[in-house]
Amino acid sequence: MKRAYLALESWFNISFGTHWNPMYHLGTLTFFLFWIILVTGLYLFGFFHGSIDGAYDSVEYITHDQWYAAGVMRSLHRYASDAAIITILLHLFKELASGRYHGARWFSWVSGLPTLWLVVTLGITGYWLVWDELGQYVAIGSARLLDSLPIFSGSMASNFLQGQMTDRFFILIEFLHLLGQPLILFFLLWLHVKRLSNVNINPPRGLAIGCFLALLALSFIKPAVSHAPANLSSMPTVLELDWFYLNAYPLMDYWSEGKTWLLATAITVILMLLPLLPTKKAVPAAVVDLAHCNGCELCFDDCPFEAISVQARTDGRKFEKEVVVDPSLCASCGICMGSCPSSNPFRQSNEELKTGIDMPSLPVDKVRTLTEQAVTSMTGSANVLLIGCEHGFNVKQLDNNETGSVKLICSGMIPPSLIEYALKKGADGVMIVGCRHNDCFYRFGNLWIDKRFSGERKPILRSRADRRRIKVFGGAETDKKLIEKELEVFRHELLAITEQTDLPEQAEIKESPDV
Repeated sequence: MKRAYLALESWFNISFGTHWNPMYHLGTLTFFLFWIILVTGLYLFGFFHGSIDGAYDSVEYITHDQWYAAGVMRSLHRYASDAAIITILLHLFKELASGRYHGARWFSWVSGLPTLWLVVTLGITGYWLVWDELGQYVAIGSARLLDSLPIFSGSMASNFLQGQMTDRFFILIEFLHLLGQPLILFFLLWLHVKRLSNVNINPPRGLAIGCFLALLALSFIKPAVSHAPANLSSMPTVLELDWFYLNAYPLMDYWSEGKTWLLATAITVILMLLPLLPTKKAVPAAVVDLAHCNGCELCFDDCPFEAISVQARTDGRKFEKEVVVDPSLCASCGICMGSCPSSNPFRQSNEELKTGIDMPSLPVDKVRTLTEQAVTSMTGSANVLLIGCEHGFNVKQLDNNETGSVKLICSGMIPPSLIEYALKKGADGVMIVGCRHNDCFYRFGNLWIDKRFSGERKPILRSRADRRRIKVFGGAETDKKLIEKELEVFRHELLAITEQTDLPEQAEIKESPDV
């Protein structure tokens, strides 16, 4: 599953580039589509008449008499709703294939499944309101499903017999679709991201504009239209189903309502129980050492899962604040270790390096030792230290006499000063190979690295570090050839830099504007 997802992601990288790859922005794209659905829905509501006799006629007026505005709005409303199902399902597949559903992520995973259920039921009630043959088919099928549940008394399907359908029942569905379900959806979306920090719900502007224009073009090419009006005295025989929302209804032509419920419930329960499945040995949570913590809050700002909180100082030291780690929320990514100014490897060079917040499974002192060992093991002419992470490409595969490697939990746990330290110890260049850009397993590892190196986020890489000797390149486990090629290009660049350094007079002539 993971390789299938990575292949799909690679194809989109080729087509859109890493910045606009929709596979990296499925969550934010879904929020954007919800905005389109909301705005178009509010516009359509102004022309809609919520009654048995008025619903179909008002929708026909929207579709044909005012096609240039309301008709386009209806099509946008329909296609944005379908697109939202696609982005949600792709998002679910991505998280499942990447193993991002257990540990600190279990809450987001479990809360996301009811959200999908609600989105589907919201679309179903939307088809009722059109009250054409498809709406009639959906209404009767939904009533049969609800009647099969023991929690409902009486027969809801009897409401759809000729002469039994009333405006009161129709108004109830209108209330659910326009107010009740959207409010619950808003709450579930808030719950879904509650345990995540630095949440961004806006996709890149170019991607959002492109998505909107594609939906708009589809709305003109294939406008959404209704079936014939509903007729409770007959059953429609030919329907154009929206398979994104109505895929369960044809099952009831072959299965009982109970079996249909059983299938849907079983799939949901299995997915919700996935976080309980045994995984590899749990990594201990981050640990705070107040003797080396000054309460700067950088780790608090950088934590992807709100596992770190700030409180008043408790050890009597001169600093006002200290940080506290909640082990139940900690993903054990080590990003906080890279944020701590005390993680500077130049400190305490002859004794164990201590920092304000550290990872018991891979403390900063061990990271420094591994870096020293990797650098001293290289004997080539352009020695490159590779620093990788557990969830990206395994950099250990490329070890040789001119390539040493250090494998971390996440690239975000790299203190910027470690790069300068490796260069000073003898590495000709340092290449960081974390997860693919914009797709860090721990959300922000490669993003924080970029911002620290560019000086946008503390702790920053000091200006005296030679940026020409530092390269950041994201890669997945299937990107070995691509990474090898990038490494070879980087090595040639390092050799060129070395030649320029050895021949300062020629370098000066090359840089002369007169030449």
